[in-house]
Amino acid sequence: MGLRIFAGNLKGTPLYSLKERSLRPTSGRVREAVFNILFHRVRSAVVLDLYAGTGALGLEALSRGARLAVFIDADPDAVSVLEKNIARCRVQERSQVIRWDINRNLNCLAGHPASFDLVFVDPPYHKGAVFSALKNLVECGVLEKGALVVVEHGVKESVQVPGFELTDQRKYGKTLVSFFRYGV
Repeated sequence: MGLRIFAGNLKGTPLYSLKERSLRPTSGRVREAVFNILFHRVRSAVVLDLYAGTGALGLEALSRGARLAVFIDADPDAVSVLEKNIARCRVQERSQVIRWDINRNLNCLAGHPASFDLVFVDPPYHKGAVFSALKNLVECGVLEKGALVVVEHGVKESVQVPGFELTDQRKYGKTLVSFFRYGV
């Protein structure tokens, strides 16, 4: 079975995938586990999906009742697939796609009308992108105090960043999922 939405009002909706192997979507097992942990935080959340790829994380959140999701990715192929997935799920009115280099900064969010209380960060592993993404998140000033930031990364990567408190961490094979609370 290919990439699908697991639960909520879009349950079972198939998603388009990226053909390029270097872009790895969050595995279904990891995604389902993360959302089982987050079940109480998703409804009515304003979601930011960084390194969005196919958009599976943000779309799963929308399916489970998130109010709005903003998807950011620099790869034009990923953005194209993401836009197709948003259309397939019919959630255009609750979605925004931005093509942007997250590692450089997040100035694309300057003046954004919403602040985010749930953020997914799923960068390429072992490239040092987690630190720059979290630093750029703080600098752009769009996080709610107490926002939950879920980071998927390699097990050998350190992800400690000032301003974020590690509240939970789960290991799934070679993947580590770290849950951070911002500004508490």
